[in-house]
Amino acid sequence: MNKKPKILIKKEQLQIIVDRLCYQLIEHHGDFKQTCIVGIQKKGAILAERVLHRLKEIGVKNKVPLGKLDITFFRDDFRQGNKILVPHDNSMEFLVDELDVILVDDVLYSGRTIQAALQALTHYGRARSVELLVLIDRRFNRCLPIQGQYIGLKVDSLDQAYVKVELEEEGLEDRVLFFDADNKV
Repeated sequence: MNKKPKILIKKEQLQIIVDRLCYQLIEHHGDFKQTCIVGIQKKGAILAERVLHRLKEIGVKNKVPLGKLDITFFRDDFRQGNKILVPHDNSMEFLVDELDVILVDDVLYSGRTIQAALQALTHYGRARSVELLVLIDRRFNRCLPIQGQYIGLKVDSLDQAYVKVELEEEGLEDRVLFFDADNKV
């Protein structure tokens, strides 16, 4: 019997979280002269666009480069299964040499997606630093020593549970859902 998923974050809460994350970024990166934002395709790229848009609304005047990074063929599991992989567009029209990179994704789980993104990012130069911004940090499930510096919400969950981020840009309502082990996605 499937139960309804728990709503972890509603639309209004999501906006508050994005605002908080933006103010944390401003606190640490000031004028953003040496900073770029790179979103991991697909939902991380959507969130990165939102963050950049909100930073501009708040008052960041400098042009902050925005990249959308596809990691499909950098994943350590990309050859597993019979599924045909369809990569997303890569939109990285700048090099990251000597820049502070803010890498953005929706959910941090095992760390494997971030590992793949770091590998893909090296094809665009040698960054001065890389920091991770995630909307959801699923603690206690990490396979790799990766952690976020800017975190929207920390969620404690078992491996069988699932966190799903839904965004307006995908034609859905802004919210984050939690499916426990008994629910099917």
